[in-house]
Amino acid sequence: MRAAIFRNGEIVVDHLPEPKPAAGQVLVQSLACGICGSDLHARRHAHRMVELAKHFPARKPMDLSRDVVFGHEFCCEVLDYGPATQRKLKPGTKVCSLPALITAEGPQVIGYSNDNVGAYAERMLLSEALLLEVPNGLAAEHAALTEPLAVGVHAVAKANIRGDEVPLVIGCGPVGLAVIAALKLKGSRPIVAADYSPARRKLAEKLGADIVVDPARSQPYATWAEHAQMTPEQKAARPPLQALLPALKPALIFECVGIPGLIQQVFEGAPRDARIVVVGVCMETDRSEPMLGILKELNVQYVLGYTPDEFAASLRLIAEGEVDAASLVTAQVGIGGVAKASADLAKPEAHTKTIAEPWR
Repeated sequence: MRAAIFRNGEIVVDHLPEPKPAAGQVLVQSLACGICGSDLHARRHAHRMVELAKHFPARKPMDLSRDVVFGHEFCCEVLDYGPATQRKLKPGTKVCSLPALITAEGPQVIGYSNDNVGAYAERMLLSEALLLEVPNGLAAEHAALTEPLAVGVHAVAKANIRGDEVPLVIGCGPVGLAVIAALKLKGSRPIVAADYSPARRKLAEKLGADIVVDPARSQPYATWAEHAQMTPEQKAARPPLQALLPALKPALIFECVGIPGLIQQVFEGAPRDARIVVVGVCMETDRSEPMLGILKELNVQYVLGYTPDEFAASLRLIAEGEVDAASLVTAQVGIGGVAKASADLAKPEAHTKTIAEPWR
């Protein structure tokens, strides 16, 4: 079978042996796979990923001397079953799954593994127990956005929203857009979002942002403050000492960029008592001033991935039209276009979400 393979630091197209399903596994055809910023991180910082894996003894690191097939945002079609399976879904059924395999040794990742091929291949293996049938005739390229939406849903869930906050989303790439969509579903208003890219700011409005900010023209935190003023009743209800502070509603800031310096910028711009959710994945060593966090009593929550329930809920949200997934897809490529599409991720005006279709 053909696959886009991470080999010697580059993505190349080549042939791999056909996968054979073991007990509890299903052979599927990859219909659509989102090209994720995490794949770009993995390509640029593969050695760093391997080094960090030592902190997670249960996770087998990639062997960079061997082939790896990325691809963890996918929708597939059931082809055949391995032994010890219930075969509840007929061949031809469209499915999504968490990017993981259930094994006797514990869960294993799909996509950042030498052993478990991701969806940049024509065919792959999934665990039957994790399959979710795609409902409502949802197109495969839209069902493939379940995974990135689940990241935003999880980030908002971990924020423990009370209802009185005014959210600020820094960065409107696919992760930031997923956070905006999840905030809208929660009813958090107004949503302030900031990005340098006009195309991404337009998408942020489409997904639910009430105020969009170009950081080249306006300071995002000043704009946030304009829309976070307390009502006269809220001002009057404050204790005497709090009355000496700016009369602002609680800040809930989502950092969705993931490059060095961003957390420090948030520390500098955030108001006192802000809650900060770090969603962007920075693969490099970074620095921030703890004293700023101390003086402002900032609360910082790092997040990763999603729960199985959040993943299933995200698929339903897309299938029921609660989230406009179609607006995120800006290009579709075959296996031969994966390498260039991955590089284009660094150009925000080029594309928001490119879908790889390995059957092409």
